[in-house]
Amino acid sequence: MTSLPHPILILLSPLLAGLLIPILAPRLGEKISKIGIIAQVISFFLSLILLYDVTVNPPISIAPLNAQDFLGFGLYIDRLSAVMMLLVTGVSTLIHVFSRNYLHQDTGYTRFFTLLSLITFALLYLVASPNLLMLLVFWQLISWLLYLLLIHNHVHQPTIKAGFKTLIILRIGDICFLGGVILAYQLYGTLEFPHIFERAAESTAVISLLPGIEMKGVTAVALLIFVGAMSKSAQFPMHVWLPDTMYGPTPVSALMHAGIVNAGGFLLNRLAPLYGLSPTTLNLIFFLGALTTILGASIMLVQNDAKKMLGYSTVAQMGYMIMECGLGAFALAIFHFIAHGLFKASFFLGAGSVIHSTRIEPKAPTAPKISQVLSEPKPKAPFSRLIWLTGFITTLILPLFILFMAHDVFHIPLNDEAHGAVIFLFFGWVTSSQAIISLYRMNAVSSWKVVSAMIGTLTLIVFTYLFAGELFTLFLYPVPGEAAFYFETAALPAVIFDFFVVLTALMIISVWVFLYAKARGQHILMPAWIEDLKIKYYVRLMNRLYIDLFYQRCAQRITGLAQKIDKRYLAWLP
Repeated sequence: MTSLPHPILILLSPLLAGLLIPILAPRLGEKISKIGIIAQVISFFLSLILLYDVTVNPPISIAPLNAQDFLGFGLYIDRLSAVMMLLVTGVSTLIHVFSRNYLHQDTGYTRFFTLLSLITFALLYLVASPNLLMLLVFWQLISWLLYLLLIHNHVHQPTIKAGFKTLIILRIGDICFLGGVILAYQLYGTLEFPHIFERAAESTAVISLLPGIEMKGVTAVALLIFVGAMSKSAQFPMHVWLPDTMYGPTPVSALMHAGIVNAGGFLLNRLAPLYGLSPTTLNLIFFLGALTTILGASIMLVQNDAKKMLGYSTVAQMGYMIMECGLGAFALAIFHFIAHGLFKASFFLGAGSVIHSTRIEPKAPTAPKISQVLSEPKPKAPFSRLIWLTGFITTLILPLFILFMAHDVFHIPLNDEAHGAVIFLFFGWVTSSQAIISLYRMNAVSSWKVVSAMIGTLTLIVFTYLFAGELFTLFLYPVPGEAAFYFETAALPAVIFDFFVVLTALMIISVWVFLYAKARGQHILMPAWIEDLKIKYYVRLMNRLYIDLFYQRCAQRITGLAQKIDKRYLAWLP
């Protein structure tokens, strides 16, 4: 129990703004946006104070007004909640400020700012929920508020269609989440987080799925709740809703990609002690995250629309986040989506600004004739052996050197594949390799500048991941041995882990060989069937692997079947 008022004020500020905006809108007009902005600024600065409080003091627990109240409208704010509240209020403040002029003279101006304040309140209470039931309530409330925000332009049919599709997929996840909550209450008799974790660790309950097929109770609960996380965080095969939401207002896209889709990562972190009891679930989470990453990144590369490209980029990044949770690196997932949320919000707001500028531009750019483009010789980028060798060496050799150097600084053991240091290095290696390969395209710049940028990028990324692995993990999970327990539980078999490392190394080597051959004007011999396969998969990726079409056909079949049943058997009903 605490007497500090600011945790409650952080939540009440956007809630009061959401209630006051429609009341004061007839008097203030578009000035009502200032109410929402002021409310978010207050919540943001109070969140800074709150983060300091929970860092130097124990977690803040505010009990419900009625201790016997089943809903338990209380608050539980630990370091994880405080970090999330700071992220939500910070991003929401920027989006409120941006939306003030972006939606100028929009017919739904008041409605938009009302919903924006309310969904911020729902996100804040979600991360501060004291028990699983209240988390579920606000989890579902966010689904409905997001739907209302997405269909802001309700006269545009593609917007309505995409919003309804989003609602249906999110409701599927919400229903599974509800099933997990009900099952958890049935097995453990409580929904309070500490009590659930204690009783789940002591329970030996099993559930019979089919005759002769049983599943541990904690695994069943974890899997059902994870389906809810899959829907919110756009994991395969429930990823199809996210790219279609680009029809909504750009500020909504920024809020969604910076905050809402990260809810799955927060949920897995909040229930980390529960998932730490189910290695099977963590392994499944890892493989689904890896599959989502590959599909999202592949489809992103063939998109010709800026916002949809950013949308599939988010799908891939959410796959990375879920992968990290599946490997037991829960704190790294939080670090990842904080960084992703900040830059992706900026990207979407920037995209909205560009789109808005093109709409009001009276003149269309003059495109050159195709014959002129084809006849002009393409300038050939100079080949720098120094840049190529630096990129090749830094992506394959220096990460190991830096890890051994960090071993002496951070005292991290390297002989255990289940240890977080190896996992952090793996993700740092992949991220730095992507960045360095992108820097290679700057080979027209001075060689020493590009080489310095490559080495600096590698050092920054690898040490940042080690920082996230050592300091941020200790910050979020300060109990001795807790983080190590998650890594050990989620450890993959050595053969599978080594396979991923070798496969990644071969892919990186292949990229550098391809870049070398292309720069020297050489051709890599490929069988004809591989060239045909490349074209076929390019077309399939452009069509999103026809997953959306498959869902559409299934929906039509179900609708047709329901209509037949209605006409044949239910026609007599009033």
